[in-house]
Amino acid sequence: MLLFTPGPTPVPQNVRNAMSDETMHHRTPEFEAIFEKTRKHLFNLFKSDEVLMLASSGTGAMEAAVINLCHNTLLNVNSGKFGERFGKIAIAHGLKNVEIKNEWDTPVSVEAVVEAVRNNSSIDAIAVQISESAGGLRHPVEAIAKAVKEINPNIMIIADGITAVGVEKIDITNIDCLIAGSQKALMLPPGLAILGLSNASIEKIGKGKGYYFNLATEIKSQRKNTTAWTAATTLTIGLLEILETIEKKGGLDKLYAQTATRAEAVISSLQAIGLHVYPKTPALSMTTIDDENASQIRKILKTDFDVNVAGGQDHLEGKIFRINQMGLIAPYEIAWVVNSIEHALSKLGRRAYDGTANKVFNEIYFKADKK
Repeated sequence: MLLFTPGPTPVPQNVRNAMSDETMHHRTPEFEAIFEKTRKHLFNLFKSDEVLMLASSGTGAMEAAVINLCHNTLLNVNSGKFGERFGKIAIAHGLKNVEIKNEWDTPVSVEAVVEAVRNNSSIDAIAVQISESAGGLRHPVEAIAKAVKEINPNIMIIADGITAVGVEKIDITNIDCLIAGSQKALMLPPGLAILGLSNASIEKIGKGKGYYFNLATEIKSQRKNTTAWTAATTLTIGLLEILETIEKKGGLDKLYAQTATRAEAVISSLQAIGLHVYPKTPALSMTTIDDENASQIRKILKTDFDVNVAGGQDHLEGKIFRINQMGLIAPYEIAWVVNSIEHALSKLGRRAYDGTANKVFNEIYFKADKK
């Protein structure tokens, strides 16, 4: 079965091999050496002033960011399940909350965020997804961060990059906290979250808030190449392996270029066979198609072609399907996915199969690959 859900993504064989070795104790020089190497790779990936690894899902990192960087009012952008989650985290911790809500295909505008900030001086942190995976859209996070910092440089910008880190180069100039998760572009099992922090955010964290998610505690420990609590040893070993693999395969710039080309090729191939892309500003991490036969297409892909793609949640259940484009993906695998979707449309009596999707995908992907 080809796993093409936008998280969890497939774990490469060499990474699985690395994680299958004997269990290592986290309070040893041997693991501290691995931790140190991994941190160096993460600094290269995030380009931030500090990086932290947490043994948690991405939601844990979201909670850690909110409780440590918001002391009064959080402004969250809700264009999907994960933007909504930021607001729920703030409320759960007794923080004030202001929300900008849009349909899941609609990115927030810079003007809407600026207006909200100007109208509420108590806002001291803003949380927004770079790639909102509920609908597969891309928010203009960098432009938002720049505009907000021009109004008040003390407002913390929390950017959920769980389906963006490792997908594209992110300008972190005005971002104070960038969040990543292991099970997305980093192609690991779930359970490890990573935060890239600015010096300004470290200053605001101070002594930190909370207990397990106290980022001040983790900063102190991880600068010594250890963790405050039990480290996710196996996942850290796997993370080092995947980051070294990316370097061996040409580095981050090559990965970003391949992901962008893959995204263009998938969208163009599916549009060529009459399908409609759901978000107004698609993220590079996934292609989301809205279609009245979304559930039937997913079922045919799984039963007839051994392809597993994701569906939608809440009001989009049965109305969309989402195809992963993150990570080190073999061209023949993603070509098989778009070809299978065309076959599914044929089985549904929507159009006669003629190989258009595969042809368009190959023309775009391999033409770019030769440049």
